[in-house]
Amino acid sequence: MALSFHTITTNDVSKLMPIEEACHSHPWTEKTFTSCTGGRYFGEYLIQDNNILGFYVGEHVAGEATLMDICVDPAQQGSGFGKALLEQFIKQAKNLDNNKAFLEVRSKNISAQMLYINYGFIEISRRTGYYPSASGFGYEDAIVMSASL
Repeated sequence: MALSFHTITTNDVSKLMPIEEACHSHPWTEKTFTSCTGGRYFGEYLIQDNNILGFYVGEHVAGEATLMDICVDPAQQGSGFGKALLEQFIKQAKNLDNNKAFLEVRSKNISAQMLYINYGFIEISRRTGYYPSASGFGYEDAIVMSASL
């Protein structure tokens, strides 16, 4: 039952899209996801027993990394895989010589906020009405968080 991480390439996007779509009310398109592979982007997906459990996508520019997306298959949530993905993002961000990390999280996603806080992220800003609400009516704030690596 060993966990293994695999680098996301453009060839992997189609097999990761079902998790992207299951995790977000307004998911990335396959075209957007594909544009976030290679170059300044880095990402990995997590496998256990030939099952994809989740993935993260990061971006790095001028010593700063941004967690662009992180998803765990809804059937696998609550098992520590989000924590494993976040730890791997931080490890890879450090390996790429970044000294600061940023992310955005929906204001109503308390469990994700607690995970990020436990890894040293603090709220640095708020984007009012940034995300369309999951219900399709109204908008939800984005909390911008940062951590030193």
